[in-house]
Amino acid sequence: MKQYLLSIYQPDGELPAPELLDRVMRDLDVLNQEIRAAGAWVFTGGLHPADTATVVRVRDGAMLTTDGPYAEGKEHLGGFWVIRAPDLDAALEWGRRAARATTLPIEVRPFQDGPER
Repeated sequence: MKQYLLSIYQPDGELPAPELLDRVMRDLDVLNQEIRAAGAWVFTGGLHPADTATVVRVRDGAMLTTDGPYAEGKEHLGGFWVIRAPDLDAALEWGRRAARATTLPIEVRPFQDGPER
């Protein structure tokens, strides 16, 4: 089976109201249980806000770091899943379910073929 990255694009700013956030967290718990039960689970993780990021570059052999996200935008990567799926259609179905649970856009992207991860 191929592996796919399901990325959660989260808007910058305040967190949703507690009643909405509580519902999202319950829905995510159910989704994570379903992914595990289906044998598609590899890994998931939530990220701290984008302003906690540090970008690392090497120029002329020296390491340069920049605080905050590199890309300017109103949405940033907020979390992700790495899943196994037999094909893109199956991965897109998990993406649909993730978008419904999070109420946020989900990008589904296959890993390049290579050694088993």
